[in-house]
Amino acid sequence: MRVATLRTARGQAIRSDGALSDSREGRARMSIRILVVEDDPAIVELITYNLEGEGFEVIVAETGEEAQLLVNEESFDVILLDWMLPGVSGIELCRRLRQRQETTAVPIIMLTARGEEGDRVRGLATGADDYIVKPFSVAELIARVKAMLRRASPERVSDVITVGDVSLDRLAHRVRRAQREVRLGPTEYRLLEFMMERAGRVLSREQILDGVWGRQAELDERTVDVHIGRLRKALIRGKEAEVIRTVRGAGYVIEPA
Repeated sequence: MRVATLRTARGQAIRSDGALSDSREGRARMSIRILVVEDDPAIVELITYNLEGEGFEVIVAETGEEAQLLVNEESFDVILLDWMLPGVSGIELCRRLRQRQETTAVPIIMLTARGEEGDRVRGLATGADDYIVKPFSVAELIARVKAMLRRASPERVSDVITVGDVSLDRLAHRVRRAQREVRLGPTEYRLLEFMMERAGRVLSREQILDGVWGRQAELDERTVDVHIGRLRKALIRGKEAEVIRTVRGAGYVIEPA
């Protein structure tokens, strides 16, 4: 399998097979993953440094081919895509992403020096959600990224997530069920946060492993069952109803009781 070599603004080398990663333990929320597809090193450093400063996890691909490989294997919350790339152009990659079911709804912000109205119209018509002309203001770029996240995935950026009578406060790092505080260990907290962000969706054990422990973790899928059991025990007191349901042969889903 081909492995793409990536970089962060800190100069870390990251491979798409997970050989090296930045775990960022202790963040207030599950990492929001942004794919930056750009071949200009100066722009890459500028964007990644500032986005990482906002708490986002940034992955960089320097070509359209590398980006295609990554989106085939991983999921991202926002894609920043340069129009003029070596090989597969940004506009062609955007078209391909919109044809894939897995990426048809992922917000794409096109970055380009092409500022003519016709170019903007073409980019938006191909499937880009927004269009920023170089040189651009970093503050404006960050504001647009956050605006995209609020529209596309409000549960990923909200400080408080609620599913039924269960609420998770990311700032206070606190979970409550109705009027009762729920005490969780760090792993159960991340597990609950991951599932609440995807409430109503059946999540396989593999998806949960990847989302909570990371793709590089070499853990048995039964690990998920153990921590789901602990989480259920913490969430239920007395006659309280179950909020995590087992879907036989598929995985788990969290939904209002």
